[in-house]
Amino acid sequence: MNKKEFIAALAQKTETTQVASERFLENFMDLVMETVANGDSVRLTGFGVWEHSERSEREGRNPQTGETMLIAGKRVPKFKPGKSFKDMVAGK
Repeated sequence: MNKKEFIAALAQKTETTQVASERFLENFMDLVMETVANGDSVRLTGFGVWEHSERSEREGRNPQTGETMLIAGKRVPKFKPGKSFKDMVAGK
């Protein structure tokens, strides 16, 4: 399901317009991204948790030359599904 299909399904499920559903989805995504970027987490019980994770600096290899190089550490977003989400996907 792509974003356009998701918005159409959301509009049908909530009995609203696609414009209102798109606005809701955009605001939801913006809020989650801003919150995680600021170092906080977003917890929706049963659904999951969005948070950031720190990747430490590490050594890697250049695939073209085989030379060893240093890969810088960085912050990355992370999602952990909740129990209800995991159970639904598992078919329970």
